[in-house]
Amino acid sequence: MAPSAMPTQHAPEGKQNGDLYLDYAADRNATAQETLYTTSNGVPMPHPYETQRVGENGPLLLQDFHLIDLLSHFDRERIPERVVHAKGSGAHGFYKTTNSAEDICMADIFKAGKECPITVRFSTVGGESGSHDLARDPRGFSVKFRTDEGNWDVVANNTPVFFLRDPAKFPHFIHTQKRNPATHLTHMDDSTVFWDYLSQNPESIHQVMILMGDRGIPKGYRFMHGYLGHTIKLVNKQGEWVYAQLHMLSKQGHGVLHTRGVLRALPRLLAEGPVRGH
Repeated sequence: MAPSAMPTQHAPEGKQNGDLYLDYAADRNATAQETLYTTSNGVPMPHPYETQRVGENGPLLLQDFHLIDLLSHFDRERIPERVVHAKGSGAHGFYKTTNSAEDICMADIFKAGKECPITVRFSTVGGESGSHDLARDPRGFSVKFRTDEGNWDVVANNTPVFFLRDPAKFPHFIHTQKRNPATHLTHMDDSTVFWDYLSQNPESIHQVMILMGDRGIPKGYRFMHGYLGHTIKLVNKQGEWVYAQLHMLSKQGHGVLHTRGVLRALPRLLAEGPVRGH
């Protein structure tokens, strides 16, 4: 369904922002009359346990979209872990253009007053899906803007620079963050290959100074800024090319955790859990 057909989805007015997403307790206590089973494309399915047949006991019909849809999703439920950004958390919200940016981009969403629902996924970079949230590691942003003209996906990091520029170096660098295939040790167990890479690629020094400095461990996903990293080429309403950078600034400000503070705060953070916004 197009975003324009759902004006209240993720809207900024009161509780409407989360109307489509029940919390755990409300979902557990919901009655059958309060729930709706649908196919993956949103069509209500009144009889989810039934299949279409020829007659009462005849062969199954390939026209049974619900059955094909159900089985196709069932076969793909075990999604392989991402190579990078495996550990993450998501949040729903909305984007609103306060001042027109049409001098930079002709997209409809950048007209003054336009808004759309968005979903953001924050993540660490090098760790596995079971790694901890307080790693000394960059944090990634993946933002999906659901605009009237279609979906716009933007990716960013919480640092304005990166370890490398040449994409041929990326697989080699990420291998320094993963388990050694011979020993199965991570870079936290044996960091030799990590520092070996840095010693051969001095352009990494700016990012390393950020990572190993005070900004290396963000206080939480709510307390960090986002930077696109690359310069992008946009077209304004006059049809002219415009080079632009995107920065996402946190209204909560920029917060960090220091190593000693992390060790002291760890029991409290584990007890509070993600509901506290960390």
